[in-house]
Amino acid sequence: MADTEGNLQGTQTLDDGFLVQLSGEIDLTRSPALRADLMKLLSSSPKRLVVDLTQVELMDSSGVATLIEVLQVQRKDGRKLVLCGLQDKVRSVFEITRLNEVFVIVDDRSAAQQA
Repeated sequence: MADTEGNLQGTQTLDDGFLVQLSGEIDLTRSPALRADLMKLLSSSPKRLVVDLTQVELMDSSGVATLIEVLQVQRKDGRKLVLCGLQDKVRSVFEITRLNEVFVIVDDRSAAQQA
């Protein structure tokens, strides 16, 4: 599943869900395509979705809103969303908005697979 704008770099199947690798800038022009790709993954009801943000340099409010929507879908059915590898700029967005208290955020992929 490839995002036409280039944010979704790859999807790996896990025992209980998926790990997706995002990259670049997730902004108003790119988040709709990303949302569509993530919602396709969620249609298979994965128990866990790990979103690796290691290569994401910038995320604006539309990107955050996309992840909030994914979180709501996952939580509705008792499933998990785990974010990992947030760069400082992206992490600060989550900290300023206190969303770091809402999302499960870990340092890297290995920690995400344990979360």
